[in-house]
Amino acid sequence: MPLSRESVLENKVEVFAAMTLYTYPDFWRSYPVLIAAQYSGLQLKVISGPPEFEPQSGCRTDHFLAKFPFGKVPAFEGENGFHICESNAIAHYVGTDALRGIGPKDSALVQQWVSYADGAIIPAVANWVYPTLGASAYNKQASEKAQADLQGALSFLNEHLQTRTFLVGERVSLADITLVCALLLLYKQVLDPSLREPFSNVTRWFCSCVHQPQFSAVLGKVKLCEKAAQYKVKDVEAPKKKEQKTEEEEEADTTEEAMAAEPKTEDPFAALPNSPFVLDEFKRQYSNEDPQTVALPHFWEHFDRDGWSLWYAEYKYPGELGEVLLSSNLIAGMFQRLEGLRKNSFASMAVFGKDGDGSISGVWLFRGQQLAFELCDDWKVDYGSYSWRKLDPDSEESKTLIKEYLCWEGEFKHVGKPFNQGKIFK
Repeated sequence: MPLSRESVLENKVEVFAAMTLYTYPDFWRSYPVLIAAQYSGLQLKVISGPPEFEPQSGCRTDHFLAKFPFGKVPAFEGENGFHICESNAIAHYVGTDALRGIGPKDSALVQQWVSYADGAIIPAVANWVYPTLGASAYNKQASEKAQADLQGALSFLNEHLQTRTFLVGERVSLADITLVCALLLLYKQVLDPSLREPFSNVTRWFCSCVHQPQFSAVLGKVKLCEKAAQYKVKDVEAPKKKEQKTEEEEEADTTEEAMAAEPKTEDPFAALPNSPFVLDEFKRQYSNEDPQTVALPHFWEHFDRDGWSLWYAEYKYPGELGEVLLSSNLIAGMFQRLEGLRKNSFASMAVFGKDGDGSISGVWLFRGQQLAFELCDDWKVDYGSYSWRKLDPDSEESKTLIKEYLCWEGEFKHVGKPFNQGKIFK
């Protein structure tokens, strides 16, 4: 009796080797498939060259065309000889039910955003970005129209994400995966800080997604553009070779150039001397033991005042906070964008008050004596929305703050509103 797709994905690890993705090396249209596979736990075998096809010439073999008569990549070969091509269709197949949308309404909304990415985003990105990489000829009229179209699309997205963490529901879906991949080159190549400024909600969402481990496993470290690239004049000496390339190969070359230009990541804390305070041990104590009677005494007994620093944070714009749930989501989004900071920090952030009359504040522990957000551009997305004050670990005020925020109980006299809920960054 043939295995169902669900049985293969959930229980038959040995069948994974039979699931193969054919694609060009670092081809951005394959990214949604690979990210969806990360969420489903599906390990795809990736073939990106001979004998199936030759990436440099775009020549597909008879063997490849017999399986995939469309002659397009990415292409997928599954169990029992199942063959399918087109990125969105493959991502839909290898993804989970949660990624596809729970229920007919969410599923339809996911498909809406996938179609929106293909129709409204990708063509405009190509007309604006590809000429800056020398991958296509610059056309002033087409480029200006693309920029105007994308500004409209980003404004629409920005409004939609005003009160949402993700595009559909409360979790990442194929809508987020597809749209992030469609916007990837835009954010890496031309959307500099001044151009991103009107679309802060979109940038928050984009950064939140690319910092998810399933995204970073495929995309690596995504560095946002600091200065918008200008168009390049294409090489006119050998136009025939370029004209022979397929659309997919042009896009693959574009992605390879952009990815190769990224600098290697360095540890911002590497230069600091060793510290006797073991953060992971404290986190274990805090997670598994009573905070007040075990974790806090452990913290103060082992805290290294020279190697670590304590900070108080307060949200600058409490008048803009609406529902408590949205304030909580604001904290959660910040935490998601700080994934790379977890090994060297700990925090307890809290929401106070009620809907329409709330505030956000908390305490942070950082490796070193500097405010850690300033060490890496990726960590600066949210910290400017908070005021920061370094705490004296020997003062009674600091000890009271640490106790109240870690235990989520106390008078919180400095706030003036009752504690509502909290979140821990660890």
